[in-house]
Amino acid sequence: MKDAFGTPQSLLVLGGTSEIALATARRLVARRTRTVWLAGRPSPALEKAASGLRDLGADVRTVAFDALDPESHEENLGKIFTEGDIDMVLLAFGVLGDQARDEDEPLSAARVAQTNYTGAVSAGLVCARALQSQGHGSLVVLSSVAGERARRSNFIYGSSKAGLDAFAQGLGDALYGTGVHVMVVRPGFVRTKMTAGLEEAPMATTPEAVAEAIETGLRRRSETVWVPGVLRVVMSALRHVPRPVFRRLPL
Repeated sequence: MKDAFGTPQSLLVLGGTSEIALATARRLVARRTRTVWLAGRPSPALEKAASGLRDLGADVRTVAFDALDPESHEENLGKIFTEGDIDMVLLAFGVLGDQARDEDEPLSAARVAQTNYTGAVSAGLVCARALQSQGHGSLVVLSSVAGERARRSNFIYGSSKAGLDAFAQGLGDALYGTGVHVMVVRPGFVRTKMTAGLEEAPMATTPEAVAEAIETGLRRRSETVWVPGVLRVVMSALRHVPRPVFRRLPL
């Protein structure tokens, strides 16, 4: 169960090598989190991530997880919950894709959509059902401001995040009153390996800043978290810009 300050004692990360997820895990382990499951494709990177958290004092276990194999989700993720209650699930996997290539190669575009949306729907529902069965817990979903309004420069990625965001909000409504808390996190441009080499957007942030916002959101039981917070106002304005004008903006 969570402690008095809202810190989970057990954490399941879907996307165990995500820089944002690992920054969040480190922050929570420094508080009260003691058990961490890292779910991802078996790799040296996953083992390195687990080792780093063990060095901080956490009991860390890894489990095979592939967003593109939804038929395995129920078995692979379900067995984690048989080991004991999970206080928090962090859904943090996703791919950015390459917009120019993906427009020319529909199969590549489909892979982005399947990873970011279809895989998340499957894994999210499996974990939500398990959390509901135990009667408590938080499901934290990493969305993106890119899903707020599709832009020419990344509409394939943005559309997949828009779908994920809508799914997570609906799931939160479906679970309201069950003891399960769903929180959607909408970061802007985050400086990670995934965005290395890309032109940095205004109000860029870091994995550590997102982790801090997640911890604060958990404590407040927020339903939506923007990182940085000013993006809430910015995106509210951009949603209402007429489409002909929006096309000409340097976004």
